Amino acid sequence: METSRKQETGLKEEQKWERIALGVWKVRFGTPSAYTPTAHRSNEIKTEALSVLSVEQGAEPQLPFGTDDVNIKQTTRGIVVTLPMNTSEDIFGFGLQLQSVNAAGRKRYIKVNSDPKMDTGESHAPVPFYVSTAGYGLFVDTYRYATFYMGTSAEKGASAMKKEVNQPHKEFSESALYAFKRAEEERKVIIEIPSESGIDLYFFAGDIKTAVQRYNLFSGGGCKVPMWGLGMWYRVYGGSDQEHVKKLASQFREEKMPIDVIGLEPGWHSHSYSCTYEWSNLFPEPQDLIDDLTQNNYHINLWEHAFVYPAAKIYDKLVPYSGDYEVWNGLVPDFSMEETCKIFGDWHEKELIDKGITGFKLDECDNSDYNPSCWSFPDSTEFPGGMDGEQMHNAIGLLYQHMLEKVFHKKNIRTFSQVRSSGALAAPMPFVLYSDLYSHKEFIRGMVTSSFSGLLWAPEVRDCANGHDLLRRVQTVCFSDHALLNCWRIPNAPWKQVDIQKNLNNELMEETSYYTDECRKLFELRMSLVPYLYSAFEEYQETGLPPVSSVAMEYPQDEAARNLDDEYFFGKDLLVCPLTLEDGTSREVYLPEGNWYNFFTGEKIEGGRKLVMEADWNEMLVFARDGALVPVAEPVICVTEDTVFNITVKSFGTNKTGSCVLYEDDFVSFNYEALATKKQINVTVGDNGEFIASGAKTSTKYHFLNCIVKD
Repeated sequence: METSRKQETGLKEEQKWERIALGVWKVRFGTPSAYTPTAHRSNEIKTEALSVLSVEQGAEPQLPFGTDDVNIKQTTRGIVVTLPMNTSEDIFGFGLQLQSVNAAGRKRYIKVNSDPKMDTGESHAPVPFYVSTAGYGLFVDTYRYATFYMGTSAEKGASAMKKEVNQPHKEFSESALYAFKRAEEERKVIIEIPSESGIDLYFFAGDIKTAVQRYNLFSGGGCKVPMWGLGMWYRVYGGSDQEHVKKLASQFREEKMPIDVIGLEPGWHSHSYSCTYEWSNLFPEPQDLIDDLTQNNYHINLWEHAFVYPAAKIYDKLVPYSGDYEVWNGLVPDFSMEETCKIFGDWHEKELIDKGITGFKLDECDNSDYNPSCWSFPDSTEFPGGMDGEQMHNAIGLLYQHMLEKVFHKKNIRTFSQVRSSGALAAPMPFVLYSDLYSHKEFIRGMVTSSFSGLLWAPEVRDCANGHDLLRRVQTVCFSDHALLNCWRIPNAPWKQVDIQKNLNNELMEETSYYTDECRKLFELRMSLVPYLYSAFEEYQETGLPPVSSVAMEYPQDEAARNLDDEYFFGKDLLVCPLTLEDGTSREVYLPEGNWYNFFTGEKIEGGRKLVMEADWNEMLVFARDGALVPVAEPVICVTEDTVFNITVKSFGTNKTGSCVLYEDDFVSFNYEALATKKQINVTVGDNGEFIASGAKTSTKYHFLNCIVKD
């Protein structure tokens, strides 16, 4: 479809429509900026996968409105786009949103910021993309602070027929007067992109699940992760020295605590705010530490941020390739420029990656409007590549990821890393978001909202009010994209002491043994599901379906699922309903239509309803779909190149059409890219109820304990 039409308003600019893949259309108006997410993309559109998705849908993808319903005009402020919106429409997306899930009737301001506590749309990773239950998704290709009014305002004259007077006044508090209310009359989506004279819009046809898949495939598909990255992570005390890190790592192995990744915090730098990217005197023999941890099968992740301290050896080289304002006395590199990426990337490659570092934590690449100190660069900052500070705030997290992922790819090493800011088209990036905010309920909500925009999210365990809080938070993180304990404030493990001051004083809890055992059980539970989660990530790469997703995405026609913000799918078949300290030992859950089974006990529960369910402090509420086959591995302490997973397939229900897939490669490199197809092991149910693992006979990574193995 390629059409063009003149606008009836504004400056009479031409609006050009072009179908760029099945179910995906591009609309161009005016002359767009040269600095956009698509201009900086590092992954090609998965056109073939988009075609396969359209075939599976069984019909030619269509948008729910015509080209004439999309109006774009130039104003003195920039670009304004308007679209139709029904009163019954529900809206999801806009990146990581910790305050609410459904954006219908709300305003969304797409500005990167750390720690926003109000529901404005600002976040660590706002994305100018949303999906609608009307049957489409929309991505606005801009780094500008775009504003989306999702049915908040009626056009002049829409209320002219209202003549009711002398109605009883029922609202006698500010909270009642200003409470959130959905409009009863038809309204519109209004999108404002400031300071631009043109824009590209991308429309994705389909229900909310299909539209999200199309957006992720348009982005380049989901990320390829190493198997070890899906294990347990532990970030050590910020005041650690080399010997403390070694001692802690040895202790984990002695206590048989499954942990794959040790993360070092700012103290490893010789100067950290801003950074030198060189080892401090706390680590006098860094290669000895790296070798010791590596020999004990740990992967090492290093904290950093992008701001370059004058003592850094790359400082002078980066002066011409940085913005005209500093942060924490350091340069702000312009990662949109090849020269910057080469200088920064070469240092990381030669001084860190080549010596054994397998990942990084990219901190503070967001913004600081809501911090006590406004530490970040101004929006007026000028960068040598052509962007201003506004654009760079929404871009730097993405560009930072692109730069480092490119280095790892060149080295044929898969990374799984962390980042505190991200944005549009991020699905191919193996980086997980985190936050300095800490409400457990908000962290659970982040599991739901991030899934609509191609983002990964870690509801990390950091501080705990007591032992019960520790268990509830560890339970949640073990059923997330990234199983991370960030213990940077305490020298001893939290299962030994949750109170920060007592931990610093080396005073251990009386219940240390109990909490150590319970945390070990949860870590082992996570490790038992690593192959299952790895398959979900593989399917994310190929189909665009995120490994963790909202219930509304899995059941797009179920209106009762649309506002759920405290339960989510982990992989394709497990519905997770986390509990918090505030919940105590019971909570209300919603199970969609059909039969469900308690993942741990096998108890059958009828769905299509809400019900209150009990779970003691060391128990969880996780449910399997009817007919699900879930591959469960014997837990390992860590994932190594020699690891062979002993798999037991768990079946739920009597449906014999269920299946599951395990993917096999070396789990660490990109060698698979040279192969025509990926090795798959398909598990199905035979006529007599037996499990059949097809393609498993030559497997070197999986050993099936209760399956008939076939070629």
